[in-house]
Amino acid sequence: VQLQAFGGGLMQAGGSLRLSCAASGSTSSIDTSAWYRQAPGKQRELVAGLTSGGITHYVDSVKGRFTISRDNAKNTVYLQMNSLKPEDTAVYYCNARIYSGEGLDFIRVDYWGQGTKVTVSS
Repeated sequence: VQLQAFGGGLMQAGGSLRLSCAASGSTSSIDTSAWYRQAPGKQRELVAGLTSGGITHYVDSVKGRFTISRDNAKNTVYLQMNSLKPEDTAVYYCNARIYSGEGLDFIRVDYWGQGTKVTVSS
């Protein structure tokens, strides 16, 4: 699986951006898609996740402001970011996770996009 993320940029606080993550390769094997972010000097954190069954998860700091979605026809996952805050400034990475096997043979494989930078000015 190959992932290409784009859509970042510079935005004023209160504005909106939409990130896109285009997947290619064995996309039908993807179990979960997610967006992570890493701010300067901080650890990478999960921002939003979406299972193949449509279940979503958001970190508390973005609930009500960010929405993760998927267009299966385009093999693309989106992160709609509204009401942006300066603390949303980070490099955003898209992630695709594939699970396989059972028991001791259970394997989890993560694929990452190249990251797209989001800067929110106050």
